[in-house]
Amino acid sequence: MDEFFTRYVKLLTVPLIIVLSTTSSLHRIEEGHVGVYYRGGALLPYISEPGFHLMIPHLTSFKSIQVTLQTDEVKNVPCGTSSGVIIYFDRIEVVNFLKKEAVYDIIRNFTWEYDKTLIYNKIHHELNQFCSVHSLHEVYIDLFDKIDDNLKSALQSDLQLVAPGLTIHAVRVTKPKIPEAIRKNYELMESEKTQLLISMQHQKVVEKDAETEKKKAIIEAEKKAQVAKIEYEQKVMEKESLQKMAAIEDEIHLAKEKAMADAEFYKRRHEIETNKELYTKEYVEVRKFDAIAQNSKIYYGPDIPKMMMQTGCNCEV
Repeated sequence: MDEFFTRYVKLLTVPLIIVLSTTSSLHRIEEGHVGVYYRGGALLPYISEPGFHLMIPHLTSFKSIQVTLQTDEVKNVPCGTSSGVIIYFDRIEVVNFLKKEAVYDIIRNFTWEYDKTLIYNKIHHELNQFCSVHSLHEVYIDLFDKIDDNLKSALQSDLQLVAPGLTIHAVRVTKPKIPEAIRKNYELMESEKTQLLISMQHQKVVEKDAETEKKKAIIEAEKKAQVAKIEYEQKVMEKESLQKMAAIEDEIHLAKEKAMADAEFYKRRHEIETNKELYTKEYVEVRKFDAIAQNSKIYYGPDIPKMMMQTGCNCEV
């Protein structure tokens, strides 16, 4: 009975060992990653693609390396300014990308935790270099918007030399923590600056309104001037029209008077010419005696010894 049990246990142990060995040797690489392998602490010269893979258990180990866009966070970075004030950056995000064909060389040179050497440590170094040559006000206010670009440029320039397959796409830096007393002073300063900006904006609005009113007044004045000019031109045209009409009427009247004068002159001239033909010497004599006859007067009286006949020529008979 004991011999049978021992033989049965041996039969079960062999498959169990095979199953356990297979389970420990089977591993999976996720999409967006590649696998690197170590045997006895040495990096093996190949990488694996996403999917299931087998390896020698206990002798071989693997690491999954991301080869898509990823973000590394560097937290609580101390920084000493040129004025001696220590400030802390809570979080710095570094968006980077590792090319698949560069994985083996970078892992071989900087291990599978390459980001600690190439990104984390470099961020600490570059940020302290930046803070050490600038004052607190420059780091916190004036040059804060340039820290992102400065860190990105510094990281990328070094990576091009030591790890050309690793690319920095962006760096995002949060506002640093500063001593409470200094922070309150900055808040007060920002509040005053805000009030100043509000006053300046209000002044700009007032100036803009005044400028708008001025433009409206100018437009209104120009409009009135144009209307006055048009009315003046209309009056001038009316006066000129009346003047032309009066001139035309004067010309008509003058022409009429001239025509009447010419007619009268022609009539008189015709009468004179007619009279020249009519009043001959004989005709005048006849008219003379007719006139004398019509104008003669006869006087009678006892005291007048003889009859007197008075004529227009005072002739005595």
